[in-house]
Amino acid sequence: MNLALALQLLIQGILLGGIYGLTAVGLSLIFGVMGVINFAHGQMMVIGMYISYWILVLVGLDPYLSLPLAAGAIFILGYVIQSTVVNRILDFPEAMQVLPLVAMGLILENLALLFWGPDHRSPSTALGLATFTLGTATVDVSRLIAFSLAIAFTVALFLFLKKSAIGKRIRAAADNRLGAQLVGIKVNRINNIAFGLGAATTGAAGALLLPLMPVSPHLGHDFTTTAFVVVILGGMGNLLGALVGGLILGVTESLATLLLPATLKQVVSFGLLVVIMLIRPQGLFGGRR
Repeated sequence: MNLALALQLLIQGILLGGIYGLTAVGLSLIFGVMGVINFAHGQMMVIGMYISYWILVLVGLDPYLSLPLAAGAIFILGYVIQSTVVNRILDFPEAMQVLPLVAMGLILENLALLFWGPDHRSPSTALGLATFTLGTATVDVSRLIAFSLAIAFTVALFLFLKKSAIGKRIRAAADNRLGAQLVGIKVNRINNIAFGLGAATTGAAGALLLPLMPVSPHLGHDFTTTAFVVVILGGMGNLLGALVGGLILGVTESLATLLLPATLKQVVSFGLLVVIMLIRPQGLFGGRR
């Protein structure tokens, strides 16, 4: 085995895994609070990528600097979807919860297709080609920045949920919805904020991914699938598990290219998913089965 190549792939996997973790944190948060799986998750991330792309083209603002704008815009989108659609279906059977969110994903995908067309867009950014060496490995500066910001965003969200008054209300509503209502918490409004926060993480992840890969309206399904794998790997509803699961998936996919063609990346992802579900169905950080 080429150790230099393995080190290079390990570094790339860790850097990509941080973004995978941020991608899945929002999905895990939404499920943990409301018990609803957001099937429009990937499409929201694509909209976040296009918002950053639009800002870059029109204003010249780098995606790393426009990240708060993309996250804020997707927060508003998530808040609106939760208040108008999801709050009305929370008590529906799970099979009936799926279709409205799948429909929202298709609507967002077709809106992106309408506004930006079907072509892939790959903008050039200031740090797009910047690299530095770490021993025998070469580190992509844009990936390192994206990884660092993804970890920082995830930690900030975790601290917000733990320390802030709104975060404590969100955790109370997630733990016992009826009890939260009895002590005066406006659960529907808290759900709106929680869904918005989960959506905002997808907008942030979209901004971080824009310098790393071309964007097109049809990427949402792949992002949703990846987020599902990470969330199940880490444990449904567990934010720390989502972050660790993202790192594990990123490293596994990257190192697997030593033995398999890169085109078989999804085989590795779903193979890992099957193994985890057979051995530990609740995920690495999940509660009891």
